[in-house]
Amino acid sequence: MAFHAKAREALAWLDDAVEGARQSQEMPRGHLRVTAPVDLGMDVLPELVVRFRARHRQITVELLVTDAPLDLAVNRVDIALRASVGDLPDMGYRASAVAQFRIGLYAAPTYLAAHGNTPDAPSALAAHDWVVSREFAGAAQLRLTDRRGRSNEVIARPVIRTSDYASVLRLTLAGGGIGPIPDLVAAKAVASGALSPVLPEWNVSEGKLYAISLSGRAAPARVRVFRDFVRTELGAL
Repeated sequence: MAFHAKAREALAWLDDAVEGARQSQEMPRGHLRVTAPVDLGMDVLPELVVRFRARHRQITVELLVTDAPLDLAVNRVDIALRASVGDLPDMGYRASAVAQFRIGLYAAPTYLAAHGNTPDAPSALAAHDWVVSREFAGAAQLRLTDRRGRSNEVIARPVIRTSDYASVLRLTLAGGGIGPIPDLVAAKAVASGALSPVLPEWNVSEGKLYAISLSGRAAPARVRVFRDFVRTELGAL
């Protein structure tokens, strides 16, 4: 009798677990672990996550902000947001593009006023101070491209280097010089007037932001609704 009672208890627990898993696939609820690079995690996602939570009160969110690519399975990450200017490497996970971005040039109005206002041609950039992330090494020759496909090479003279675009944004806002920044990251500062686009018809590069998950379309509802929310919100930018 004791054996049968324990067996019934185990089967009931299994049924509950299966039902819970089924509901998590259909209903947006549970704990969502998201990883994102520093610039997005600090300057874009906070407001998005708060608005997302206002719509989906049954979902709690844990945000892992790092430029290091975390293994989703090892770190129990539900969804990773990663930017790439080319094709993503094969990671064995499902990836879908949620936004396009361009890395443009920006500066604080105070900096531009103190240095003769906004450059009107790529050739005028050589006379300016630059704030760059570590991917730009030395007095690099940058190839700018416009919307018509024309290219122009300029010499960037970095006076401040830093580790990530989030820091480039803050140093540029402080008047440190002209900085290459992804438009998704710069959008809020541009809208408020704290940053001004420099040669907005030209950009350093273009790329896509991807949402990467373990199970793609079969992901739990909390992952699917967050992915769709991010795609809609970033598309509005």
